[in-house]
Amino acid sequence: MNEKTAAHILVVDDDRLVLLSLARGLRGAGYRVSEAGSGEDALSIVEKNPPDLALLDVRMPGMDGIELGRLLSERSGVPFLYLSAYGQGDIVQQAVANGALGYLVKPLDIAQILPSVEAALARGAELGKLRMSEAQLNTALAGSRETSVAVGLLMERKRLDREQAFEVLRAHARSERRTVAEAARDLVGSLEKINSLPEPAKRRSGKDNGHR
Repeated sequence: MNEKTAAHILVVDDDRLVLLSLARGLRGAGYRVSEAGSGEDALSIVEKNPPDLALLDVRMPGMDGIELGRLLSERSGVPFLYLSAYGQGDIVQQAVANGALGYLVKPLDIAQILPSVEAALARGAELGKLRMSEAQLNTALAGSRETSVAVGLLMERKRLDREQAFEVLRAHARSERRTVAEAARDLVGSLEKINSLPEPAKRRSGKDNGHR
């Protein structure tokens, strides 16, 4: 099964004919498709089975696509494209502000929108990896003093930013088949051992020894 076949797309539109037509076309192109006729239904689907991409109609009664897109960005990070029969500048600006990956104007032709859908899926996957990496980093830093200290040391000594330093530490841990926390503990421990060695006693001057 290739990535295209595995991709899950959620289509949200209150126009039943448009919804069925678009869903059928996307299934014919090899995607798994979920359908929702309202923003509320869409949120329920996302909670149970998050899609790889959502196509959101802008004009819907109740919760419109603009609000739905904002909630998706805040709650789930599901990437989305807007669908609309309107091309007004204010709607486009709202789409960009909400983090939409694109804006498709109806009527929609499956063959014509597939490149945009595929590009959005690829970009969404990239953003998902970045969010996962950031989440792993934050979890590691929050949960382990040694990891935090080790990352700080690598940042200072190798002139890296925080994420780069964490990646260096994680790669080192992976190469030794150890957890990040274990690798960090050894790194910090080695440094602390060096720092814990007592300073040599200061030599006393001849005057202090009683010599005049």
